[in-house]
Amino acid sequence: MINIIIADDHQLFRDGMKALISSQPDFLIIGSVGTGQELMDALERDTLPDIVLLDLSMPVMDGFEVLRQVKGKFRSVRFIVISMHEDGIYISKCVRSGAHGYLLKNTDNEELFTALRRVYSGEKYFNDEIKELMIQNLALEGNDYRPLTDRESEVLQHVSQGKTTKEIASILFVSIRTVETHRANMMKKLDVQNTAELISKATQLRLI
Repeated sequence: MINIIIADDHQLFRDGMKALISSQPDFLIIGSVGTGQELMDALERDTLPDIVLLDLSMPVMDGFEVLRQVKGKFRSVRFIVISMHEDGIYISKCVRSGAHGYLLKNTDNEELFTALRRVYSGEKYFNDEIKELMIQNLALEGNDYRPLTDRESEVLQHVSQGKTTKEIASILFVSIRTVETHRANMMKKLDVQNTAELISKATQLRLI
C-alpha cells in the first residue's frame, strides 16, 4: 500500500481527493490536514506517509515553508505539490526545495494516479506542460539585468498603473525631470526601448 497524506486548506478538495485516491486498491489515505502546521505536527507525531500531496496556498504555514522545514528531515517522505499556480517561478522554487512532483489542480485522474505511483517508485514526476514552464522560467532567470533602486522600483509601479510622468512626480514630490531620469535608467537596465516593453519585461521578471 502507498500511504498518503493530503494537505490542503479546502475541506471539499480534500474530501474529493480522498474519495478519488481511495478508489485505487494500492492507495491508502492516512491523513488529511488543512494547514502546513497541522502537516508538520502529523509528520512529527504520527506514522510517516510515503507521499504527501501538498498545496502551496495554506494558512499558518504555506507549502513553500513546509518544503523548507522538511528539507533534510523525513527523508523517506516524498512530496508532490498539487496547486492552481501555473507559474514557472512557483514550480522551479518547489523543485529547488525538494518537491518530487508538481501537478495542477485540473489534472485528470489517470495522471494523478500515475504521478503517485511513479514518485513512490523513486522517480520524479513533471509532465510536459510543467517542464515547459520550468524551461521558460530558467530562460528568464538567465536574462541578467542590473537591479533597480528602491526609487526606480517605486516609479515602475506607478508606470505600470498607467500614471503619467507629471502624476508620478506629484505623488513622489519630485520634479518631472527626475521621473524621466528614473524611467530612462530603468529602460537602460532592462534593455528596452519604450514604456510598453518596459512593463512587459518587468512583468516577465516579476518586478511588478
